[in-house]
This record gives sequence, structure tokens and C-alpha cells, in this order.
Amino acid sequence: MTRIRALLIASSLLFPATADAAQEQPSPSAPPAIEAAQPGETQELVLRDGTRAYGRVNRVDGETVTFLTTAGAVIEVSQAEIVSVRPIEGRIVRGEFYRGDPNPTRLFFAPTGRALKRGEGYVGVYEIVLPFVQIGLTDRISFGAGTPLIFGGGSEHPFWITPKVQVLSSRNTDAAVGVMHFMNVGDGQFGIAYGVVTKGGTDTAVTGGVGYAYSRYGENDGAGVAMIGGEHRVRRGLKLITENYVWQGGGIATGGVRFLGERFSTDLGLVVPLGTDDMIAFPMVNFVWKFTRN
Repeated sequence: MTRIRALLIASSLLFPATADAAQEQPSPSAPPAIEAAQPGETQELVLRDGTRAYGRVNRVDGETVTFLTTAGAVIEVSQAEIVSVRPIEGRIVRGEFYRGDPNPTRLFFAPTGRALKRGEGYVGVYEIVLPFVQIGLTDRISFGAGTPLIFGGGSEHPFWITPKVQVLSSRNTDAAVGVMHFMNVGDGQFGIAYGVVTKGGTDTAVTGGVGYAYSRYGENDGAGVAMIGGEHRVRRGLKLITENYVWQGGGIATGGVRFLGERFSTDLGLVVPLGTDDMIAFPMVNFVWKFTRN
């Protein structure tokens, strides 16, 4: 239990919010500083009456802002009526703006080759009872931890840590290495060290990986495991996902969907063990919320 508290305290110290920084923030009523968008940048415009528009700031003339939407409409509005203008990730599909997947660094359970940016992070829960958190320390290095909500009556509380390092990032290819290490599980420790490569964009991609599953229960045993997965966006707020593992004597196949929100995503799917005498399928439910610390 002491180790869990130490991990939580360390995570909170990664991005401290000092009193001086808070004093430098503009008051909620102050109008935002608005400038013309950079080339290729897509922005979200939010007005005080609740109106939202996607496009880009085309021109700023004194107190008047001209906003060009993705559909080609022109909005002219006073700066005093603007709540925020911020860049967002996404693309235009048949004249409709598709917001980026808020959780592109993982499939159902397995990581992709993509990385969190510095200050980004997500909090989620696997299968209702396995909460976890991952935080970007730099644009390529992240660290996470988790612990089950249901556990035995022993004095040691099991938990896991998930350091990850991105080693390659190009237009259509990303690669990363990392470890998922479990501690305080019975009398030993175990985990998996892995490498993954993701080919494609955030809407459609294939991810493959290999890993070494190890355990330390009196002797150092280990075995290889391979993973192949994919993702394909079929609608603005819906993505198909599959994630499959194979090892000597068995494997796991999974398939399902991800519902995409602005910061929140929900995974629903089925898990099917391979290499068993009977066909069995288990439901899978994951919830993830992404946050950003500047």
C-alpha cells in the first residue's frame, strides 16, 4: 500500500501547478488572444451562446474575427463573444470534420507505436475493476501505473507499472518499446517486455508486436508472445478494433468497437481464448478519459 501511495505522489509531482503559474493565468472573463491560424491548422471556435464551429481563423481586424468553417461558410464575430479558439486534431471527410481519436496510443489492451505528448495523459479502467493512468513525461517517454479494485485479503496490494519509449516517429510509421511489470502478486513478480510497430494513420492502421513474457517465482521462466491488431474508423464517432495474441500452446482473439468523444472513449468487445476444447467468449468493457496539462 505504501508503494501505491508513493506512485500516486510521484505522478502528482510530475506536472506541479504552482501559485505563481496560477496567478499568470488570465481571468475567466478576459477575452482570449486570437491570431490567424497557421497553414494546415484546424481550429475549434466556441462562442458564448454555445455555438461550436470547426475551421480556421482567417483574419483578425481589431475586435472582429473572421472564421472560415470546414464547410466553406464565413463567420464574422466580435472577440468579446468568443469563449475559446484552439487547435484540434482531425480531418475533413466529405465536408464533415472527423475529430481525432482521443486514445490513439493503445488498442484494447496493447500499446500502439504512437506516443503521448509531454503533458498529455489518460485515466481509464479495464473491465470495470482495473483502473490505470498513463502520463507523457516527454514527447516520446511516458509512464503509467494501475491496480485492481478487487484483490485478495493479503497484506500486499498488487499493482503494475507501464513505462514506454517511442523509438521511431514518421508520417505513417511509429515504433515503441516498453514493459508491463506486475508486482506484489503472490510471492513473485512477472510481466512482459515488448516492442510494437504501427503502420498507418490514426483512422486506419495495423499494429504488430513481439514480446517476452517473464516470471520470477523461484526461477526465471519466460516465453515469447506475438501480437497483431488493427483499427479502422467507419464513422465520425465509431472505430472497429481487433487485437490478437499467439504464444506456444495458445492465444487470444479480440474484436469490437470504440466509441469516440472529444476526450472520452468507450471500448466494447469480445475476448475469445484460443487453443481450448470449448469455444468461450468473454465481454470486454473499457473506459478512458484523456487530459492535457500545459
